[in-house]
Amino acid sequence: MADTATDKTNEAENSRLVQTNPDYDPNVIVETQNLSKVYRDFWGRQKVRALKALDLQVRQGEIFGLLGPNGSGKSTTIKLLLGLLFPTSGRALVFGQDATETTKNERIGYLPEESYLYKFLTAEETLDFYGRLFDMPAHVRKERTDRLIEQVGLTRSKRRQLKEYSKGMTRRIGLAQALINDPDLILLDEPTSGLDPMGTREMKDMILELKAQNKTVIMCSHLLADVQDVCDRIAILHQGDLKELGAVNDLLQVSDETAIRAKGLPVEAQAEIEALIQKHGGELLSMENPRTTLEELFLSIVRESEQRPGRRKLSDNDAQS
Repeated sequence: MADTATDKTNEAENSRLVQTNPDYDPNVIVETQNLSKVYRDFWGRQKVRALKALDLQVRQGEIFGLLGPNGSGKSTTIKLLLGLLFPTSGRALVFGQDATETTKNERIGYLPEESYLYKFLTAEETLDFYGRLFDMPAHVRKERTDRLIEQVGLTRSKRRQLKEYSKGMTRRIGLAQALINDPDLILLDEPTSGLDPMGTREMKDMILELKAQNKTVIMCSHLLADVQDVCDRIAILHQGDLKELGAVNDLLQVSDETAIRAKGLPVEAQAEIEALIQKHGGELLSMENPRTTLEELFLSIVRESEQRPGRRKLSDNDAQS
């Protein structure tokens, strides 16, 4: 009975959140409208403009990447979405409600860049503790704890204190903690930091599994290859300005070049054009626009931004993205 009452309370709360915003679109999980943040000194004078008129949308079920060098506004954006900071101007909406609405956080999971967990607790005790913060019944906490520990690969270490964990293991339990409330939106800050190649691959697979469950993921990372592997769309920030926004495949495609891929050709025929491919008995496998790498795109945007400061004007296609 208590579990049923809790479920009904949560459903009523979620319903109330939706109904209070007549313009709410359930397919848009996160939206920022001219979002800006200025940090000021003790005297109220402007110290740093961390974010400048950010406009973007994150849709349900997508993996969205926030990229940028240190000081670009990524962490500020995450804190504004969590309601940990108040915007200087503009709005941040999460689930159709203002980001300062604290009840929305029940539907959010957050993995910070550094996980501040209680070192004297075991993995089981850690997840049980955070489950209690969400008022979960004991049997739900037990089921989720067991499932998440297995999911992040810590079954053999679940009864060890966290002070004995490596950085990679701490990262894994941090992700499990972010998922304990079965959130609809997961915010990940440098999720693969400190992981070895195998752990990095497993982390990326877990992020893709969240997408398969129709959950929405926003991740910040300096490891561009990781973002390129898992993200559907990205936003590149530099000095608080939005410099690029769009689908990864579209941004990385080199439209003014054509790549031809063939097999069965002798070495002397590789430099010839399509007509000669057929002449030499080769098979044309594809003829398409090649892709650059996310690292090359990122570096070119940052360098151009440093040479030509100012907010990039979005095209119509970008605005619709």
